[in-house]
This record gives sequence, structure tokens and C-alpha cells, in this order.
Amino acid sequence: MPTSRPTLVALSVLAILAGCSRAVVTTPPTVTTPPLPTFGEVGLASWYGAPHHGRRTANGEVFDMNQMTAAHKTLPFGTRLLVINRDTTRTAEVRINDRGPFVKGRILDVSYAVARQLGVTAEGVFPVRLHIISLPGTKAENPVNSDSLTIEAGSFTTRARAETLRQEVGGVATVGETTIADQTIYRVDLGSYSTPTQARAAAQPLAARGFPLLVAPR
Repeated sequence: MPTSRPTLVALSVLAILAGCSRAVVTTPPTVTTPPLPTFGEVGLASWYGAPHHGRRTANGEVFDMNQMTAAHKTLPFGTRLLVINRDTTRTAEVRINDRGPFVKGRILDVSYAVARQLGVTAEGVFPVRLHIISLPGTKAENPVNSDSLTIEAGSFTTRARAETLRQEVGGVATVGETTIADQTIYRVDLGSYSTPTQARAAAQPLAARGFPLLVAPR
């Protein structure tokens, strides 16, 4: 039987609509989230200071050996790491802004400031464990409260070592407990200050005694 013109028109419209629906209804693409760099990376670290001070780092910054920064071979620039000295359990938080070290067997190069915090300025190479605190573009686990600063005399993964340092420092030093990158950290702090200038002034007598102090968020 011949098909009427109205029927042909209706079938044509249905075909167009079907074609449009096939064009817009698609299978969502599979989104693959890249894995985080290795947690708990273990190896040897070294430090660099005066000979490189003022030079450009791999991310374009000017290297300041008195800032808490480090060089890693693959971690994205801006990654924040918890670095643990495996010999002493001392810890330091660093930001990756450079590439290296380019020596076989080493996994991290830290600035002079970091080396002081870790107590390794007299050593060329030392054993470390690395834990990622945050990647660039993500919210840090411990947001900075700029209205409250303290003088950090040292931080450790063991309370006993923190208590020993607290007794050596004396005064108003206290031991606080916090969790950073799934690690329990015991930090020896001295006082609370509203500005970096106040904190640095209060730290001078202790710095003169040889303690590697750091003005840090409370």
C-alpha cells in the first residue's frame, strides 16, 4: 500500500529527532585521576646553600637558602612535603620549587634552612622519609592562621625527643601534638605572637644559644 504524504512527513520528523538524540546522548568519557606521588618515599637527602643562593630555581624563583624549600626530581612545583630525619626523628615542612638531586641514590635536596631544622648542617647526606602534605591547587591540611605565630624550636615524630628539646630550651617552651600527612608530630613551641617582628625579637636570645628556630603559624 502506498504511504501517504502526512505519514512520510511524520516518519521524517521522527528520524530527525532520533538522529539528534543519538548525537547528544553519549557515553560519558572515563575520567582517570592520576595517582598521588609515592607516600612514604624513603632514601637519602642532601642540602644546598650559599653557592646557589640568589640563583634561579627550576620553577623560575630566586633560590633563598633561608627559606623552607627543596628540590625533587618529579613532584610538581608547589608540593608541600613533610621531611623526617630517620636518624633523629626531627621533621621539617618544605615546598618543592626546584629539580634534583641529580646524584644516584638521593631523593631530595633541601635548603640550608631546612637542613638546620633537621639538624644536619654538619652532614652532607642523611636518611629521610617523605610524606606529601598537599599538592599544588589543593587545600593544605593545616591552613595558616596569620594572626597567631609561634617560635618553633623543633618538631619530631617521637614525644621523648620533643620533651628532651623542651627541657634544653626551658622557659615557656611547650610540646604540642598535631597530625601532618597522617604522621603524629610533636612540636616544641615558645609563646604566641601577632607579628613576625615580635616573634623574631623574642627568638634572638635562643638563637644566640645555637637553637635553629623557626617562626611558624601556631
